[in-house]
Amino acid sequence: MFGIAASMNILFWLSVAWLFYIYAGYPPLLWVMGSMRKVRFLRDAEYRPAVSVLISARNEEKDIGWKVAETLAWNYPRERLEVLVASDASKDRTEEILRAISDPRFRWLANHRRLGKNISLVRLAEIASGELLFFTDANSHITENSLTAIARHFADPKVGCVTSCERPESGEFDGGMSRGEGFYQRYESWINSLENRIGSVLTCDGSIFCIRRNLFTTLDPDLANDLELPLRIGAAGFATLFEVSAFSTERATSSAGEEFDRRRRICAQGFLAAWRLKGILRGVRVWQFASRKLLRWLALIPILLAAASSAYLAGRSHLFAFFLIPQIAFGALALAGWGSNAMGRRSNTLTSLPFFFLLIHVAALLGIVQTCFGRRFALWESPALSRGRSAAEGKHAAPAAEGPAGLAGAESDR
Repeated sequence: MFGIAASMNILFWLSVAWLFYIYAGYPPLLWVMGSMRKVRFLRDAEYRPAVSVLISARNEEKDIGWKVAETLAWNYPRERLEVLVASDASKDRTEEILRAISDPRFRWLANHRRLGKNISLVRLAEIASGELLFFTDANSHITENSLTAIARHFADPKVGCVTSCERPESGEFDGGMSRGEGFYQRYESWINSLENRIGSVLTCDGSIFCIRRNLFTTLDPDLANDLELPLRIGAAGFATLFEVSAFSTERATSSAGEEFDRRRRICAQGFLAAWRLKGILRGVRVWQFASRKLLRWLALIPILLAAASSAYLAGRSHLFAFFLIPQIAFGALALAGWGSNAMGRRSNTLTSLPFFFLLIHVAALLGIVQTCFGRRFALWESPALSRGRSAAEGKHAAPAAEGPAGLAGAESDR
């Protein structure tokens, strides 16, 4: 039988292997697969199918006006673009602002009671007329040529979904959140570009992705639509691609608490999706899901095991004493980053990245534990500090109402 020291030694190296694989092993394997299995898809720069933009809004008075105006002003044929918004029982001025928009390409509806984002999107999809459904968030700025860049991929009938990436913007004070989020998003975009080489991008960015309307299915209220839809589309045999030239920008929250709650919800919904959609995960996408999502969501386990085992072995081996030093330093830097955020001070990259790294992994594991104990996230509140115009301030103001009612093109269940 192994002694305690031998068991700790094995635990340490298994933990290191786990962490190395999910962050530094998976990407090279994708590159090798992409080199061996080159996939080519047709792109037509002149392809302009009709597109319906779907936005679920809950108390978005700070952003919904400029969001609709900015979207209607995209560089895309006017007659092939419509914008649909669902107000999920908003309690602020969201519906007043929507009521005042009078563009014939715009329609909106209101839920009597809170139904959640997914059910709101299903309601919008039912009235959409576009060949493509474009999903975005009420506080996301999207470049005016992004839709054109995305739509060209759908000239190939084998393409079912195209996504892009989000670039967070910092506010007056971000406490390290935008810096950490920015690094994380750049890493995710890199992974997307590698998965794109095999025509199988695993997941989408909820602020900017587009699918064929005939591939839309009724959404599970408890799951994230930007994970469920690409998984179902992939299972149906269609490709999900990544468009690097398109992107969205959002103001990052400056609150560690808000970011923690957001990450906890995202990982909880993802873990639940792994269970409920296990029947449609097949082949290479099982490996992708385990490598990119599941093992990463559980990464706090090997982080803690590596720290505990190296601490136990440090008194018995100079090698493990050496391994313990960078772990202590990493924890100290994360603690400093947390302190800077808590005291409202700007943090630097040296402290913000370790802080953000640990925050998202603690949130992920907690979300999974809560899911196992029955917690669901069909309804949630958006991070308040990420709302309001971003640093870009948008290019377009909210359109003014025409006539006394300002209800042209509006649709409501009230």
